[in-house]
Amino acid sequence: MTLARSDRTLIVQPLPGIGDMVWHLPHIHAIAKTTLAGTVDILTKRRSQADRLLCADPSVKDVLWLERDGHHAGTRGLFRLMDRLRQNRYQRAWILHGSARYALAAWLAGIPERLGYGIGWQAWLLNTAVCLAPEHHHTHPIVRANALLDLLGVQQNESEPRLLVATEADQAITGRFGTLPLPWVALGIGSSEPWKQWGATRFATLTRLLTHRQQASVLIVGGSAERSLADAIFQQLGDSTTAVDAVSLPLEQTIALLARCCSYIGNDTGVLNIAAAVGTHAIGLFGASPPLGHSRFIHPVLPPAGQTGMAAITPDQALGAFRQLDCLQ
Repeated sequence: MTLARSDRTLIVQPLPGIGDMVWHLPHIHAIAKTTLAGTVDILTKRRSQADRLLCADPSVKDVLWLERDGHHAGTRGLFRLMDRLRQNRYQRAWILHGSARYALAAWLAGIPERLGYGIGWQAWLLNTAVCLAPEHHHTHPIVRANALLDLLGVQQNESEPRLLVATEADQAITGRFGTLPLPWVALGIGSSEPWKQWGATRFATLTRLLTHRQQASVLIVGGSAERSLADAIFQQLGDSTTAVDAVSLPLEQTIALLARCCSYIGNDTGVLNIAAAVGTHAIGLFGASPPLGHSRFIHPVLPPAGQTGMAAITPDQALGAFRQLDCLQ
């Protein structure tokens, strides 16, 4: 099947995390090339921070917020979403999710072309004959999106996510951190769930190893929710070890910072995916979640055989993975 080029196009990607949006970058870019303008709008949740994450991406024209637990909740919320979509007069909507609700909103908004996974009731609200095979219904989001684009003959030119850096953000990082000696190593201390958290003591120990043995500049990276954890790390380091506070930066500056680093080491979180997407080797600590394999820049560190949990991963293991990357060359 070959799609004709479309006028204004919407992508619905409602998975909430930053990493979820990074995973879909190859699909976003491929779909944008099927449009007349070469751009798409994205409907997603605020937690994705897609407006900041994609601010340098020429393929993304606008980001619309999906407030599934607020303004767009329930029947009234569905019609509010319909009104919002109708205002933009979309020709085509890509629904990268199995829910029928988003397909229904697109149908009610009068979007002529509606493409999606066709799972369950959603299939009745699409107007293409293409639906995913049952074996793809419960696979990883990357696999599902790949399968849909393959069925529709949409070529993907990117084998892994690639994220662009905003010029202004890069200049801000130069102004704030530009005098730090190389190499830079980012420690990603954030985690979306407690069981993915490595903990202040292990991050502090790894910081000492990196600064004393490798002469690296260590930057502690995280969101505002990690402020207390970062403070605990700096308290444990005391005056004997220097680390740089890069917590609570605007997301676009975090992206620029990670692009300058030779390596990221940290929890399985959105920042891990960002680091890999800007071409920085990302050492992921996968003690509580399956390792990711969608990028050649992600290097999983797992607990030793017979052990489980984040606590089973030692700082020496993380340092060993860093040394294997030969980042200091």
